[in-house]
Amino acid sequence: MYSILTITLNPSIDKNYNVDKLIPEHKLRVANPRVDAGGGGINVSKGISKLGGKSTILTLTGGRNGDLLNELIKKEDIELIAINLQEETRESIVISEQLSNQQFRIVVDGPTISSQTADLILETINKINPFPEIVVASGSLPKGLKYDFYAQIGKIVEKKGSKYIVDTSGEPLLKAVEQGVYLVKPNLLELSKLSGSAELELDDVDDAAMELIKMGKCEVVVVSMGASGAMLVTKNECERIVAPNVKRKSTVGAGDSMVAGMVWGMQQGFNFKQMIRIGVACGSAATLNEGTQLFKKEDADRLYKWLSR
Repeated sequence: MYSILTITLNPSIDKNYNVDKLIPEHKLRVANPRVDAGGGGINVSKGISKLGGKSTILTLTGGRNGDLLNELIKKEDIELIAINLQEETRESIVISEQLSNQQFRIVVDGPTISSQTADLILETINKINPFPEIVVASGSLPKGLKYDFYAQIGKIVEKKGSKYIVDTSGEPLLKAVEQGVYLVKPNLLELSKLSGSAELELDDVDDAAMELIKMGKCEVVVVSMGASGAMLVTKNECERIVAPNVKRKSTVGAGDSMVAGMVWGMQQGFNFKQMIRIGVACGSAATLNEGTQLFKKEDADRLYKWLSR
């Protein structure tokens, strides 16, 4: 069974408020918000835990929000490596309007990371012993870190002989893939940028993904296509998985849930076809829940069985 480390460099305290209707300049009285520890890698670890797997979270925490983040992660019974900052951990707010079934997301920039802290992050990762067999870097980079920071982590992971999975976007994703990763999960727009294309049609996805593999930039590409499902591409196989038709309440955390399912599947020794199916099942299951919740295991199990028919 693989050991797993997830890395979240821009974590947040996620708060979800439910309102009947957003009305300007009115006091909108609501129930107390749902509060969760959030951020890409943290969500991945939470998803792995829901499926019965184990992982370790490495993240940055600061101030009162940082203390709350630590507390919330400990309640999840997930091992934590916390690097302390002087600046406050950010908050992210989701406002769900019941009347329209729309969501409004307010995402704060968060702290600025110093060069000394950047060095400490890399040093901390390098010194983990025994080193995890799978490393997942997920989410945005905070201010202060260079675009190639995920690529720098990739160099460490490569030297350790472990598998590196990156789920981010923009320049940090481009730099990480240039360095080389084991698995990458772009959406159609991100795959277009990685392949140097102005725009990709669905029929072009497998060729663009295969080109990345032939160039040695990754071994596995899982293209996330939202309601259209996902496509798995390796050097030996290509398969599109159609997403289950479910009644969606929220897409928050769906991508992280998909990664959690795939990584958990790898931990359990699943083959690629099983891995992408449990990933799509978890991602689809997450959309059944409101606000900042991830997925329920029973929903993921049910959808996985449906996809495996």
